[in-house]
Amino acid sequence: MRRQVEPDAATVLVPVPLSTSRLRSRGYNQSVALAESLGRLQGVPVAHDVLRRGRDTATQTALTPEERRANLVGAFEAAGLVPLRPMLVDDVFTTGATLAESAAALTGAGAESVGAITFARAPRPLAAAAAALVALQGSTSGGRA
Repeated sequence: MRRQVEPDAATVLVPVPLSTSRLRSRGYNQSVALAESLGRLQGVPVAHDVLRRGRDTATQTALTPEERRANLVGAFEAAGLVPLRPMLVDDVFTTGATLAESAAALTGAGAESVGAITFARAPRPLAAAAAALVALQGSTSGGRA
């Protein structure tokens, strides 16, 4: 599914931030790279300093939708001057927990409305498949961590 969104003058792209430890291990934030490219193509400004991680969170790959939401409660904080209509940019939409928590932080700091753009959609059974993989890895390692 593809939808064209026409940004207005108040739209500002806001990449979803990674935790400090994940950024350090990965070396880059894929959401920043996507936001910068999209901003160049569409002539929309990118605000890197509007949203930040308030705390590190556990990796979400093997979590259920409910666990994902609980894992992210309070994980994001608005910082600096929040635009009236920020447009969150993230790589993959799985359950929407990351976008919901990010949007809550921005609306709590004064944003009128928050939009979101993602570049992929994970299939719904992702959490179950990841949990099965973790269980399989645990059984083949003889219980060793």
